[in-house]
Amino acid sequence: MIALAPPGPLRWLLRQLLHVLVLALLIAGALVAVFGQSFGVTFLYCLCISFFCAVCINLLRYGLGWIRWQLLHRLGRAPAQPFDWPGWPLMVLCLVLGTGIGYSLGVEVGNMITGLQEKSLLSSPLRRVLSVMVIALIPGFGATLFFLSRSRIAAAEAHAETLRRQAAETQLRLLESQLEPHMLFNTLANLRVLIGLDAERAQAMLDHLIAFLRATLSASRVERHPLKDEFARLADYLALMQVRMGARLRFEFELPETLRELPVPPLLLQPLVENAIKHGLEPHVGGGTLRVAATAADGQLWLDVEDDGAGFDPARPATPDGGFGTVQVRERLAVAFGPRAALELSRLDLSRPTGGGTRARIRLPLPAPA
Repeated sequence: MIALAPPGPLRWLLRQLLHVLVLALLIAGALVAVFGQSFGVTFLYCLCISFFCAVCINLLRYGLGWIRWQLLHRLGRAPAQPFDWPGWPLMVLCLVLGTGIGYSLGVEVGNMITGLQEKSLLSSPLRRVLSVMVIALIPGFGATLFFLSRSRIAAAEAHAETLRRQAAETQLRLLESQLEPHMLFNTLANLRVLIGLDAERAQAMLDHLIAFLRATLSASRVERHPLKDEFARLADYLALMQVRMGARLRFEFELPETLRELPVPPLLLQPLVENAIKHGLEPHVGGGTLRVAATAADGQLWLDVEDDGAGFDPARPATPDGGFGTVQVRERLAVAFGPRAALELSRLDLSRPTGGGTRARIRLPLPAPA
């Protein structure tokens, strides 16, 4: 019956009316069971009294709470919200005054409806006033304790959710910080090999590497960037790899215009492209084609990295990097999207016992329309 803060005018009003109705039914049922009174008349008075008590207590609660907040605000000690819990002294004052005024108004309205002449507190002896106030205050204190505990539980849950989100964001930043040196070390290792074989191509590769790192630096410091930027970074990286692999590496992009601005985590496809080159195309004598495509259907965004190289083999022994790329992608998806996102690996051509290419498919939820 006594809400600590209105979540919204209409919703708050409906909740108050429901609480009043339930409280009136409970009190009327108890009075009928104990004293054998008529349920209809008893329920009508209980409903009127409960309604006006709730109105008066809440008016006093928010009115005095606002005055208190203004005074504390001038002293520089005001809480964040003007309708935060005011403390028990002010709340007890609101309960006593609100119950007394609400009881008297409820009895008068009940008399007007029924034609009876029940006595209000103003026309009752002191002993009856005290007994009525004690009985009437019990539901008010009970409701206040209920809403206070519920509000504190909600606040604790909101605080815990904030901490979980901060922990998830910290983990995501850690994973991203691991990805960048991993990619750089792989590229530098390739560059070292190329220096001994072809200094001119090594110089061109170094130039591409500098340009790639410069473009990637800003992208890797944001939580989301457009899908078109993700594809642009891949184009830079594949141009870098083409310097080393030459005609053995070909790539294709498929990015529909409608998906270009969709926000995605930066460098999400990078480790999958690295894996496709390292495990699919480099071991293949003739190299091959790497295809990166984006599609959307049924509220899902599908990001595919496909190669027609050595093929996916679940029984393949672990690589020296421990499968860092796919593990890192899965962990980033879990942190950023939870169970709504996934990474699946499969062989493209199942009719071939070996080879047949590999597909790495990322499933993401499409963002809700603005």
